[in-house]
Amino acid sequence: MSGSESTPLFGIARRERIMDMIRTSGAVRVVDLAREFDVSELTIRRDIGELADRGLVTRVHGGATVRSRLDSTSSTSPSTGAPRYRVAIVVPSLTYYWPSIVNSARATAAELGVQLVLRGASYDAADQRRQISSVMSSGGIQGLIVAPETQGPDGHALLTWLDELPIPVVLVERQVPPSLALEKAEWVTSDHEFGAVLAATHLASLGHRRVGIVTSVNSPTSARLRRGWDRAVAELGMEPVVDMNVSPLDSVAAPERTGLAGEVLQRLRDAGATGILIHPDPQAMLVQQYAIDQGWSVPGDLSIVAYDDEIVGNASPPITSLSPAKAHVGRRAVEILLTRLTEGPDRPAERVHVVPHLQVRESTVR
Repeated sequence: MSGSESTPLFGIARRERIMDMIRTSGAVRVVDLAREFDVSELTIRRDIGELADRGLVTRVHGGATVRSRLDSTSSTSPSTGAPRYRVAIVVPSLTYYWPSIVNSARATAAELGVQLVLRGASYDAADQRRQISSVMSSGGIQGLIVAPETQGPDGHALLTWLDELPIPVVLVERQVPPSLALEKAEWVTSDHEFGAVLAATHLASLGHRRVGIVTSVNSPTSARLRRGWDRAVAELGMEPVVDMNVSPLDSVAAPERTGLAGEVLQRLRDAGATGILIHPDPQAMLVQQYAIDQGWSVPGDLSIVAYDDEIVGNASPPITSLSPAKAHVGRRAVEILLTRLTEGPDRPAERVHVVPHLQVRESTVR
């Protein structure tokens, strides 16, 4: 037993606080609670398990949500009311960025009397189509929330197929390329382009003129970030002296990671760049760590802005970041789908862009 649970009263008080947080936000994550209470993630999982067994919360991947009356996993009898609708959510990953969206969607569905069926996929268009087809074949699915591939022939074919399904579909953190002209397509997405504008504007306000951007070659967010960044840098009169789209540093072997991080810093040094936007979070942390190990001062020599805000608040120094409102995105996706199911096909299509929040931290504050 951990020290935090050596006194039962402390464990009870912590679980009561967890309940308060769930009531306030609708969902919580294990990693955030462990940090909040300075205990292990295992301790938090036990807390959530006890609350779930008592029928007070619903366990989801990586956290917990408000109690769903559709949840039959605890010994407490669920409500006998039937769900209004049964919908599926298919996301390309069950880790990193997506748990906040899924947890919020789950909490919202529970509040609105909707049964939400979760299915994990990958970033491959063919696998996404297989997973969507599989969950639909389970029967009774009346609507779909999905984060599909949107680029290239495979992505375009997937989007066209989704548009032809006999049930309403809402894209989450994705949008249809204008060239496809899919009139009925609906989506809720973070406004990544405007997020990049906020990053560039922040760096400009600190006096940076020679700046760079580093993104992940595999991320569907990168293209939208670059559009906003290029526009903002030009309008602000800044010089975009470094522009790199690389393999995610946290996904490659250590020697290659060191080489890529070194290349980023060398290009920054050669170009005289003093500010940079890096996506995603792990990439920003690794570049910062490597820079500090090489004797760079952050933010003295280099100001770093990350994009995603999943983990960079724990960096040393903490990294300024654009934080997409993931919980709100998940909530709105469920609300729009439910509205479509309730009001039918004649309702105008909704396409919602949610503005990220700039979280200023020590990596840019001089």
